[in-house]
Amino acid sequence: MRTIRITDLEDERLADYSRLTDVALRRVSEPEGGLYIAESTKVIERALRAGHIPRSVLVQEKWLTDLEELLGDLDVPVFVGEPSLLEQLTGFHLHRGALASMHRPELPDPRELLLNARRVVVLEDIVDHTNVGAIFRSVAGLGADAVLITPRCADPLYRRSVRVSMGTVLQVPWTRLPEWDEAKSILADAGFSVAALALSDQAVDLDTFAATAPERLAIVLGAEGDGLSQRALDAADTIVTIPMLHGVDSLNVASASAVALWELRTRTP
Repeated sequence: MRTIRITDLEDERLADYSRLTDVALRRVSEPEGGLYIAESTKVIERALRAGHIPRSVLVQEKWLTDLEELLGDLDVPVFVGEPSLLEQLTGFHLHRGALASMHRPELPDPRELLLNARRVVVLEDIVDHTNVGAIFRSVAGLGADAVLITPRCADPLYRRSVRVSMGTVLQVPWTRLPEWDEAKSILADAGFSVAALALSDQAVDLDTFAATAPERLAIVLGAEGDGLSQRALDAADTIVTIPMLHGVDSLNVASASAVALWELRTRTP
């Protein structure tokens, strides 16, 4: 760990924090695979435990001791500055004390994640980073084994998603699926039944479905507004709906994920 006092906000080594958006960080060509930003010492700790490698860290003085304990003997530049200076650099107040520019891990093949899984969640085209992060937190807390996301789904490693998830996007196994024509075969070949959460006249109530739920189950969630695509519905073995009262037809997708995961959780015999 190399401590560096910030004296020049134009220092090129600070560009990860001052000039690059989430999209730009993901697309940088060096290092291969891009970067993401981990915010707060707790999230940085989870990233390190997951085996992710930091390129650099930005920290307030008062959090430096905590960071030293996390980084140990890692040869990582740690840029230190007063809160007002770091806010000037990043454009926002670092109320969580630290940011780390992390190397993105290589995503696994979806077949690898499905090999020993029993419950997985599939996110189709959910573009709201807050919802993606909240769903990951539900997955971590309620016991699903992995998350699979479609090609147009928001990136779980965007800073907002990581923050809302409380870093659980760094501990829950996840990867991207191909388009549904191929994704359906991948799930079926792994022995998974597919349950799509959607409104439909043919839908089964969640509590009824849960009573005889398949041992290996993929729960598919779609974006608010448009909901699941017809391709996703066609790929499903069952359409499931959460029973609602007082004329309310649906929940926010993150809330729906928590309800469904709780009801469909695996139970030890």
